[in-house]
Amino acid sequence: MMIMRILMKKLFGFSINLAAFVAITSMLVGCEPSDFREGVVMAGGKYVPAHTLNKGKQIYQEYCMACHGVNGDGNGVAAKGLEVPPRNFTLGIIKFGDVISGELPHDEAIYKTLEHGLNGTAMLPWDLKKDQMEAVWQYIKTFAPDTWIGKDKQLGKQFDSSTFKDPYTVARRKQAIETGRKVYHVEAACQACHMGYVSLGEFDQMSRELTGDGVEELDETFFQLKTQVSEHGYGVRPPDFTYHKLRSVRGNNVEDIYLRLLAGVGGTTMPAWSETIEEDYKIWALAYYVQSLMEYRKSPKKRAEFFSNLKK
Repeated sequence: MMIMRILMKKLFGFSINLAAFVAITSMLVGCEPSDFREGVVMAGGKYVPAHTLNKGKQIYQEYCMACHGVNGDGNGVAAKGLEVPPRNFTLGIIKFGDVISGELPHDEAIYKTLEHGLNGTAMLPWDLKKDQMEAVWQYIKTFAPDTWIGKDKQLGKQFDSSTFKDPYTVARRKQAIETGRKVYHVEAACQACHMGYVSLGEFDQMSRELTGDGVEELDETFFQLKTQVSEHGYGVRPPDFTYHKLRSVRGNNVEDIYLRLLAGVGGTTMPAWSETIEEDYKIWALAYYVQSLMEYRKSPKKRAEFFSNLKK
């Protein structure tokens, strides 16, 4: 014990007891400045204890940090080699939530992303247990404290898929597709960002039917995708539904498409159509139409023939 006291006096310049020495060395080597010592109240009034945040940090470092970076800013060591940039969590913007874009999503929407991944990106499905998803997501929120932390922060109104009522179902799918085709090109004018999928004659006919005005010629960009400005720090190119997989859609699930049309895509020009199109059946019809376009991904030959016929 005397030797220990002499050693500690040489190290610290004063004599302390063994218990204090152990406590000090534990703090020096066992804790990082970013470790959480207290819990926090997140948006929606959810209290998250410190041990959950620390657990989430460990999971983040193992699964997420390589792409999303130490500070959650999307600048991980693997980020430079990725075609689609990793999400910058410090912005506090969620693209694929279960609420109107721009509002704060509920945790379940994020768990869905963790479970299924995002098509066409390096965001893979992760084999995490529910408590692990809970912990890592709560930790990720701390990268954007002004957005997520505080009892005054409110979550958006949740779109609950269990309450969705498809007015068409498979029995009336053909009718839904035809209605959706008109909504896409005339009422919603989706080709302003995406691309058109009808000929000049078809566009003219449906425009006259719905608005009373005809179309004499197609814009030169009608059959082109238009890169859009986003709040994520990079341009976003909307998908060609006949070619690209949709990020948050499992396979060609029509309910997933419907949800994305309802909610929009956060931080992009993709709006929440539930705020613009009052009739719910039209949004369902639009979902079925997009689903029908996605079927061309199965056959490059049929896709080529489809576009060739449109441009004749």
